[in-house]
Amino acid sequence: MANDASARDPREEVVEHLPAMRAFAASLTRNSAAADDLVQDTIVKAWKNFDKFQEGTNLRAWLFTILRNTFYSDLRKKKREVEDVDGVMAETLSEKPHHDGRLAMADFEKVFVELPVEQREALILVGASGMSYEEAAETCGVAIGTIKSRINRGRARLAELLDLNDNENIELTDQATMAVVSGGMPVRKNTG
Repeated sequence: MANDASARDPREEVVEHLPAMRAFAASLTRNSAAADDLVQDTIVKAWKNFDKFQEGTNLRAWLFTILRNTFYSDLRKKKREVEDVDGVMAETLSEKPHHDGRLAMADFEKVFVELPVEQREALILVGASGMSYEEAAETCGVAIGTIKSRINRGRARLAELLDLNDNENIELTDQATMAVVSGGMPVRKNTG
């Protein structure tokens, strides 16, 4: 008879261990529905991993180990979760649409071309290209004060054309464009 028992497929024996597994799960969870879920999860994991079970070893101990490990893994996951039954936490979460920065950039490009060429040139040289006022003045063949004046007037005109007040932000995704407008207007980098 011992030969017949050892020749049996261990998968067939799983059913025999279900009552003991359920009792163990109930003692861990202290909730009958959670215990049933835990036993079900254990059976699924065991079934997927039967190739790792060594025949001739204790199937019950192997199943109980899976059950116990599953219970503690779930417990660790639940500790990291925040219960939000009434949805209060979810209401505080929001993400700005990713397209807003691109829309602001398109608006900026439309109004930037309306600036006089001298103002655009000064803004590009100092803001986008990173030149100093002295380098930009030398490149354009004008005085430093002239470059500073063109930049200030250009930034003020951009703010006017974009209908920005002093306390408003423009969101741009392009670093060079942000540098062009950052002198006179508050600029926030779009992180989305």
